[in-house]
Amino acid sequence: MRNLKIACLQLELKKSNNFDLVESKMLDMSKENNDIGLFVLSELCIGGAGAENETFYLENYLHKFSALARTVNAWIIPGTFYEEVDGEIFNTAPIINPSGELVHKCRKMFPWLPYEKNVSLSNDACLFDIPNVGKLGVHICYDLWFPETSRMLALSGAEIIINPTLTPTKDREIETIMVRATAAQQQLFYVDINSCGEQGCGHSVVCDPNGEVIHKSTESEDVFTVDLDLDLTKAARENGIFGLGQPIKSFRDHEGFKNMYKAKDEDYLKSLGSMTENQIKEKNDEQ
Repeated sequence: MRNLKIACLQLELKKSNNFDLVESKMLDMSKENNDIGLFVLSELCIGGAGAENETFYLENYLHKFSALARTVNAWIIPGTFYEEVDGEIFNTAPIINPSGELVHKCRKMFPWLPYEKNVSLSNDACLFDIPNVGKLGVHICYDLWFPETSRMLALSGAEIIINPTLTPTKDREIETIMVRATAAQQQLFYVDINSCGEQGCGHSVVCDPNGEVIHKSTESEDVFTVDLDLDLTKAARENGIFGLGQPIKSFRDHEGFKNMYKAKDEDYLKSLGSMTENQIKEKNDEQ
């Protein structure tokens, strides 16, 4: 089994300046659960929305989260931060390993236009490996709305997508439905973490590769863990959801779509094997 315990922090946040609260909550969770492999926080959880205040840019907090990763001995995706690179501003999620090293920077592909002003889009799909566990992909909030991005991550071998989110808007319930649909379509775990309080409206949600909801929060603060077995992703992709649909292999084998995603991992896709014909299960059959 390839297990990963993820600590998910839907925190009641102020508009900005939330580091002390975040640090305290993470330390408390680490004391209560000594086997957490990854901490996930919401988008822009420290400084809030709006790229005007450089006080809360990534360069000012990376060293703090690196030290915190060493303390809790876990991977951290500390939400996102604005970051200026060559005159452009990106909405960036740093990926920090248990040694406190910056492994990767994931930049939001689709800023929430026209509202997320002065933030550049990114062309890079974000993937990283946790040794002896598996490959993870990263969305940032609005990226969820573009199924091409999740398909690209799935075809590149992602078995989990982590999505730090910041939204207080009326369409949040639609997004939770999209999380479940994305998990089923791409046959992977999907972890979508929002904030609450002055920043977001909560309703974080985690779904498995069969599209089943593992955890769904309300609008109130919710600090929780989920234990994910990545072999379930492998089984769903090899044998089909409930032994039925096999969308990743069907997409892989479709002549018209084979060249659509240049970055796909051909070796990984071949490892899923050929299409499998299983006994059809009806709605009322035992699972």
